[in-house]
Amino acid sequence: MASFGNAFSSSIGKKLIMGITGLFLILFLIVHCFINSLIFLNDGGLTFNLGANFMATNWLIRGSEVILMLGLLLHIVQGLRLTLQNQAARPIKYAVNNGNANSKWYSRSMGLLGTLLLIFLIVHLSQFWVKSRFTGIPNEDINGHHDLYGVMKEAFQNIWVVVLYVLAMISLAYHLLHGFASAFQTLGWNHRKYSPVIKKVGIWYSIIIALLFAAMPVAIYTGLIK
Repeated sequence: MASFGNAFSSSIGKKLIMGITGLFLILFLIVHCFINSLIFLNDGGLTFNLGANFMATNWLIRGSEVILMLGLLLHIVQGLRLTLQNQAARPIKYAVNNGNANSKWYSRSMGLLGTLLLIFLIVHLSQFWVKSRFTGIPNEDINGHHDLYGVMKEAFQNIWVVVLYVLAMISLAYHLLHGFASAFQTLGWNHRKYSPVIKKVGIWYSIIIALLFAAMPVAIYTGLIK
């Protein structure tokens, strides 16, 4: 039992946990982005509210939320531990260091990008998830579903909230650019033939997901979506 715990507390074990939880969060982002993208139907949020209501009432989804939150917390904790571990291993930086020769700047800045995303996540959960799951949404749409779309429209009337979301999505894009391919590599899914494909898919995934999420608050604030 102790050896099992030591394996997951080692550097390799921490990276393995980051890879597993990272893939789980990548899959979650696809579902979350799809549901949120229903606002682009521009039907007053009726289809979006329908999708949000399904996510809120389906027992399988609700059960998955517990796993998601645990995975997210584990991902954050392990990411922080890895960042601190890497900093402790290099307490003194070289006077001359061409980091770009070995890795991209965002690969070396995962701790910073992750911190920015954590700040955004706290704001995001307090605005939407807490209201939809705990405090309740007082208004309903014409179909009798909780009007989460109305909560979204209200939140995105504030320019500073819109700016925060856009900046957070830029951070998310860079975070995913490294994390997508890294997760596969950490889990040993590394092959001369398939790795370039995974890398290209990761680039497109990172760009599309971040753009869609960033476009939502901008579209609502500018009135493109009513």
